[in-house]
Amino acid sequence: MGKTLYKTWQEADHLAMLQGWAHDGLTDEQIAHNIGIRRTTLYDWKKRYPDIADALKHGKEVSDYEVENALFKRAIGMVTVDEVTELISRNEAAIKLDRVAYAKKYREEHPDTPYAYAAQLAKAKVPTQELAVTRKTKHELPPDTTAQIFWLKNRRPDLWRDRREVANQVSGHLDGPDMSHLTTAQLMAIANAEVDDDDDG
Repeated sequence: MGKTLYKTWQEADHLAMLQGWAHDGLTDEQIAHNIGIRRTTLYDWKKRYPDIADALKHGKEVSDYEVENALFKRAIGMVTVDEVTELISRNEAAIKLDRVAYAKKYREEHPDTPYAYAAQLAKAKVPTQELAVTRKTKHELPPDTTAQIFWLKNRRPDLWRDRREVANQVSGHLDGPDMSHLTTAQLMAIANAEVDDDDDG
């Protein structure tokens, strides 16, 4: 393997390939394998060559944004629209205008061509059908609570802490036994039992 391999991977088309691999979710080890080098060599390249580091970083950021955006849409719910396209016949007047324009342009580029030949060529080249959307179907995806929980726990941990962290805080304040393994329901049952005991006293 040549010592100048890193120069090849700093060329625009190779940088685009690196970015694409990162965008597709490949790990550094997989990218290194695709290049034909060790993971440690790729790590060294990232430190020494900003173009390579930027390509990999940008590719990963784009895919992260795409996943984040998809998760957000799934959390709040969304509407998707499927479109059905079909070939339909074009308006006769539009076809005639396009044929005249085609024949005129062709004769400008080929002055010795007889008009009849240009007109015949236009008839063969100008399409008489076009793709058009003929039907749209809406699909509504309701908000997904699992996606909402995941989003809130990661974006607002100050308000949506995991149950285990809350349990650890409670046990720390009480200086009592470790209750971090208990569920919220179990902790509530203990709290209710203590309230009942106080009422009896």
